Amino acid sequence: MLAQPPSGLPRRPRRLPNQRWQIHPAQPELVSQLTTINQLSPIVNQLLVNRGIETPAQAEIFINPETLDLPSPLEAFSDLAIAIDLLEQAIASQEKIAICGDYDADGMTSTALLLRSLRWLGAQVDYAIPSRMQEGYGINKRIVEEFHSEGVRLILTVDNGIAAIEPIARARELGLNVIVTDHHDIPPTLPPANAILNPKLIPESSPYWGLAGVGVAYVLAICLAQKTGQLKGLVKPLLELFTLGTIADLAPLIGVNRRWLKRGLRLLPQSQLEGIQALIQVSGVNDKNKSLKPDDIGFRLGPRINAIGRIGDPQIVIDLLTTDDAGIALERAMQCEQINARRQQLCEEIEREAIAYVESSHAMSLQEDRVLLVVQPNWHHGVIGIVASRLVERYGVPVFIGTYEDEHHIRGSARSIPEFNVFDALEFCRDLLGKFGGHKAAGGFSLSAENLEALRSRLIQFANSCLQPEHLKPLLQIDTQANLDRLNLQLYQQLDILHPCGIENPEPVFWTANVKVIDQQIIGKGHIKLTVVQEKDLSVGAHSRAPLQQMKAIAWRWREYFPLPPRIDIAYRLRENTWNGNTNIELELIGVRLPNQPQILFSLRRTATTIPFEYKQRRYTCGVFPTNNSLELRIKNTEGRVLAIEAGNLMGLLGSSRKDATQVDLFQPHYYNLVQAAIQALEMAKT
Repeated sequence: MLAQPPSGLPRRPRRLPNQRWQIHPAQPELVSQLTTINQLSPIVNQLLVNRGIETPAQAEIFINPETLDLPSPLEAFSDLAIAIDLLEQAIASQEKIAICGDYDADGMTSTALLLRSLRWLGAQVDYAIPSRMQEGYGINKRIVEEFHSEGVRLILTVDNGIAAIEPIARARELGLNVIVTDHHDIPPTLPPANAILNPKLIPESSPYWGLAGVGVAYVLAICLAQKTGQLKGLVKPLLELFTLGTIADLAPLIGVNRRWLKRGLRLLPQSQLEGIQALIQVSGVNDKNKSLKPDDIGFRLGPRINAIGRIGDPQIVIDLLTTDDAGIALERAMQCEQINARRQQLCEEIEREAIAYVESSHAMSLQEDRVLLVVQPNWHHGVIGIVASRLVERYGVPVFIGTYEDEHHIRGSARSIPEFNVFDALEFCRDLLGKFGGHKAAGGFSLSAENLEALRSRLIQFANSCLQPEHLKPLLQIDTQANLDRLNLQLYQQLDILHPCGIENPEPVFWTANVKVIDQQIIGKGHIKLTVVQEKDLSVGAHSRAPLQQMKAIAWRWREYFPLPPRIDIAYRLRENTWNGNTNIELELIGVRLPNQPQILFSLRRTATTIPFEYKQRRYTCGVFPTNNSLELRIKNTEGRVLAIEAGNLMGLLGSSRKDATQVDLFQPHYYNLVQAAIQALEMAKT
């Protein structure tokens, strides 16, 4: 009989990443036109086309955003002149100004930016940030009345306030002036502030439309400094804070964001701010000779700031970003480091507990429910939103996760998939909830514990109204297919024109079909390190099997998928790795799937006779024969056992007859290599 694969060989894993791949369609004509003009690689021009670029003029603005024709902010924001006048008057008369910020990275960097700029301009200014745990998001009546009792005459909100109708109405009753700077969605009724600066109030076509809260604060601060003639020396430090907050807040990296971030990322390694230098030092981002990339902020600097807002005291970050004392800056940066380590530990613990709960719950069916609601006691509310995002990545469904504030009350966070609107879902459950808010992709909510099961039923009802079974896989958006031999340093350097990458300008994702995994191992905390090669055509009639290129790759946190099959389609980003003075391009895997069909079966041709061959010192015969509507490769051993593989099938039939045959997986190494040997024998017989 045909030998079974040795027990020591790795078998195909029980599961692969549960993904649906969405690949941008190729547009060769448009790509060719752009390539002729800008001389960039066709791959790079395909990436530009994928980002909505259709003309050479659009490509030029994208590549060189300084060429963007930028309208004056005073034209874009109708209340900006009013806000500048109010601040100018308050500074001139030494009236107290108070900033009400927020506890996330955007809100804290916005607060620090305006504190720095207003103090630079001679203002009497202080700030307050509401407690995440006790008060929640945004300005409230307590803060307003406290400001009033302290003699404040002008309140300036940053990254909040657009929906704070009652607190701002109370401030106006008390005779205070209020300027709202925010970037969140516009409610049906605006608050009664003296001036409102929000990019959502201006046309979406405006280059200012994608500003985060820190971007609105930056516009206000720069315009105020220009008006008062005190701009010199202020732009660089404010631009650094703008850069830090914009990327950490995941703002869209288009329009003025892209233009200003390209400047700011070049400044950060040699930052003038002691706090940013200290943060760079403790986080390990220490190459002062290079421009930082958004990943350095998104994965190194930003989390250390966000951790404070989640489980620490925001004053730590405000002190960090406003001090000019190197000792204080380093002390605050070390506090950020310690609190972020605690945040990471909490996330890992809660994620493990949440996964254990989901996978041990026999009453739960994600395919039927199409939404996941997980509520457990003793979880830290400040980090459950991060865990919700990880559960979305794992299970591919919208996730609502909560914890008990006390015996009778629950607070939670939600994260979504593209086809599910979190805010609409919360609106659908309005009568079961206390406070709630958010947008399409994320939200927060509270409820009485007695309403928990009713909320679960209502969310399942909503999810089933808008989600189909095919939506219940994480979406992986892929730019273009690439052969491994095209992935070199020259291409990698050309990709730099796309930076800074982020929301609405994602980092390029490539895919390659049917690569061969020639080595793989687990390293670190459950990462797979592997080597892959892409071979030339292995179908019948091909004359070469020389590998095109061998590439190293890493798959972060993929222990549960180890070992990967010997043949896979891979989706990946490119990474530069420098070691001992040598620089190479490596792959960061973000997606894997089995090939649509084994490449060995792409172009079988019928053979007139069977061909003898040897594999591992055993004798076989093989041939290609017609079936009902296709062709079939048959491999027979000396005992009469046959392995039959129909063209395009991922499984084979093994047995002495079709009646007693069993299905076998062609990607198990023994069968795969046996079929390769048979294909080689058929190929050699033709020559």
